[in-house]
Amino acid sequence: MRRGVGAVVGDAGRGIGAAVRAHPALCAGAAAAVFALSVLLPPALLSVARRRVDYFTFNPWLARLPEYLASDVPLRHKLAWLPDLALFWFSADSPFGGTEWGYAVDVRDLVRLLATALLVGLYVALWRERGRRAVEGRNARAARSGGVAGALAGVVGLSTGPCSVMGCGAPVLPVVGLAFVGLSSTTLAVLSRLSTTLTTALLAVLVVAVAVLAKSAGRSRRPAGL
Repeated sequence: MRRGVGAVVGDAGRGIGAAVRAHPALCAGAAAAVFALSVLLPPALLSVARRRVDYFTFNPWLARLPEYLASDVPLRHKLAWLPDLALFWFSADSPFGGTEWGYAVDVRDLVRLLATALLVGLYVALWRERGRRAVEGRNARAARSGGVAGALAGVVGLSTGPCSVMGCGAPVLPVVGLAFVGLSSTTLAVLSRLSTTLTTALLAVLVVAVAVLAKSAGRSRRPAGL
């Protein structure tokens, strides 16, 4: 059993390595495009649906982060607090005073966006590598399904970014929900949970699709005797 799992992991590792080495620019470009789109599309959507963005900033407190990490605050408190640390945000002022809406990206969101971008970059490189080889019909169908899942994960993921309390009516909700005026707090809460669940599920499918393509690519490069 261990040997079988090790062979699968080895095949996947060789497949990913071969695809990235063969198509480094394609992999990096796809990942960068997905990351940029994930960050910029939500405020663009809110600018169209609500009011044009007129403010952007990185969290000024980030300059004190090294000092905080080196402080005597217990490690468990640091680990519990850091995921919710806002890194940067966009906002739009209301014509009646105050803030119309705010969209922030915290540490947890950054990790999610980077993971999604990396997975899409790997998928694109593996898909290009797949075009150079003959693939069994079953694996081809799995790859096509993975491509659809990857696209859906990106689209749904764009709707789950958090916004600040300003203009939201709830601490965290999907950007798509914020774009619609008049939704009840209950509806927004349900939409937020549904969107997050769908994103998690689709990312899991994308991981499987990448694994399938990587295993297929690596199997053809398996050293003799393994």
